[in-house]
Amino acid sequence: MLGVMMQGLSGRRHVSPPSWFPPPKDFTLSGATEKGATGDENSERGNWSSKTDYLLSMVGYAVGLGNVWRFPYLTYQNGGGAFLIPYTLMLALAGLPLFFLECSLGQFASLGPVSVWRILPMFQGVGITMVLISTFVTIYYNVIIAYALYYLFASFQKVLPWSECFEWADARCGRNRTVNSCNATFGNTTVHVNSSFLTNHNLTCLNGSVIYNKVQLPSEQYWNKVALQRSSGLDETGHIVWYLALCLLLSWIIVGAALFKGIKSSGKVVYFTALFPYLILIILLVRGATLEGAMDGIEYYIGKQSNFTKLMEAEVWKDAATQIFYSLSVAWGGLVALSSYNRFHNNCYFDAIFVCVTNCLTSVFAGFAIFSILGHMAFRAQRPVSEVVDSGFDLAFVAYPEALSQLPVAPLWAFLFFFMLLLLGLDSQFATIETLTTTIQDACPKVMKKLRIPITLGVCIILFLLGLVCVTQAGIYWVNLVDHYCAGWGILIAAVLELIGIVWIYGGNRFIQDVEMMIGKKSFLFWLWWRACWFIITPLVLSAILVWSVVTFSAPTYGTVKYPAWGNAVGWCMIAFCIIWIPIFAVVKVAKARGNLWQRIATCLRPAPNWGPYLESHRGERYSHMVDPKREKDHEIPTVAGYVSKPQ
Repeated sequence: MLGVMMQGLSGRRHVSPPSWFPPPKDFTLSGATEKGATGDENSERGNWSSKTDYLLSMVGYAVGLGNVWRFPYLTYQNGGGAFLIPYTLMLALAGLPLFFLECSLGQFASLGPVSVWRILPMFQGVGITMVLISTFVTIYYNVIIAYALYYLFASFQKVLPWSECFEWADARCGRNRTVNSCNATFGNTTVHVNSSFLTNHNLTCLNGSVIYNKVQLPSEQYWNKVALQRSSGLDETGHIVWYLALCLLLSWIIVGAALFKGIKSSGKVVYFTALFPYLILIILLVRGATLEGAMDGIEYYIGKQSNFTKLMEAEVWKDAATQIFYSLSVAWGGLVALSSYNRFHNNCYFDAIFVCVTNCLTSVFAGFAIFSILGHMAFRAQRPVSEVVDSGFDLAFVAYPEALSQLPVAPLWAFLFFFMLLLLGLDSQFATIETLTTTIQDACPKVMKKLRIPITLGVCIILFLLGLVCVTQAGIYWVNLVDHYCAGWGILIAAVLELIGIVWIYGGNRFIQDVEMMIGKKSFLFWLWWRACWFIITPLVLSAILVWSVVTFSAPTYGTVKYPAWGNAVGWCMIAFCIIWIPIFAVVKVAKARGNLWQRIATCLRPAPNWGPYLESHRGERYSHMVDPKREKDHEIPTVAGYVSKPQ
């Protein structure tokens, strides 16, 4: 058969290979090489220089700040080690199936999250929603990186500036709690007395009745008063905090420099940014494990304090599913964008399993490093671990820095911790910006090929300017507002529609045939699990999370600070702006089609004629009819029978 194939390539007669036959990588069916000077399989879009570049980029994208500051707290809060049971199940039922689907989708078509919806033109608005939400998130995500940069620079001092109550502190600053009032036995009666009466009469508080004066740790006041210069609320914008603005500018310079050649440059940077955080985690864990009280922290995290009765609570399962969904970064568009630069026959099945397992193991491992040091902090403060544990900003910039400040050679440990946060954030940011530039490249390939550097820098400059509002004195309120609205159920809507469109409308079995063109024919039993998840389980799980999120939705707050009505209105406008494109694009596609209404809808729910493998050499018999994707200027028009080129 190979001889017949080569004869067709060298002679006048053209013989198409069967769909299952992997074509020679260096040849098209017409005999012309499709490898450029760089050795890329796809010379127009480019490919990853190596599989390692891709895997590290995917790991860097999936493993982010949430693995360090959210997962350990959720585990502690939801039963400790018992939480790993629903977490693992949700990985298998919801996270991994959607992750594999998106990786396969991007790799098959070699297109980003918007153009890949040639698979179902009516659903192109889903891709727009993914890109817009990623854009909003990347604005504030780089602000968090700027916070890490500020603390990183602040660590270059002999004495950490948040280690004590210095001149910026007020009277409430301190570590030692003082008694405000309590119940005490006075004579033959029990009375509630204040601290002065207690001292003057030499009384002793009864157990469990003590009310302490509220104190704020030095690290908490430093975070609010010095780092953020936080105002009283969203209404009080204040001025731009100049050093945070400079840190934000530096973070965007780093991102722009890493992406100036797209995946060719970022694929090399991730060798450091994706791997070095693991070394730092190991160092922090080893140091934490040697401290007094470390085992108490680990016991609270995942040890004997595990509470298996928590598994009876629906909230625990919801938290597990939500954490898996957001931790793996599915439905943000980044997985499709990064996978679109793979070679066609890359084993995306192995990649999906590798990245998902690595992400989850990293979350568990990070928890040991966090809780060992928090256990030491609780030991020194003579408090239970539950009183020093926190999540999110309070863990990253208050609780953990407070714990590190009490260690010998504190500046070294603070530097390592914030350097790790910086690298974790940058990895995710690289992939998110690559998602935006990939979308631009698919829309304007020739322009992007000539002007990649100016366009990438332009994107970074625009996003930097938009992010300046987040480094004002009210900046933290804006960060929290965007995170609350844009990083919530908008992504869930996109994920549910993505599954419905690809599995139920395009066809799950048809999609499986597409995947088999890349990774080879698999048995019925191999696909049984994936069919069960894609068709039934995963859509149900995601729909349940979506409904739960909408029903339990509440207005955002930052600590005890409530948002004004106009702030919540802005939040609703942001998420509405992101998801409104789903119905708008559906209507536009139907309006441009021909025939009566039902014929137009049916037409728009079929793949476009240019849907399929990007390169001719990979299309085989299944896509031999495919219109060349390079003929974008033909202005295809949908008709009753499908799409035809506009008459000249």
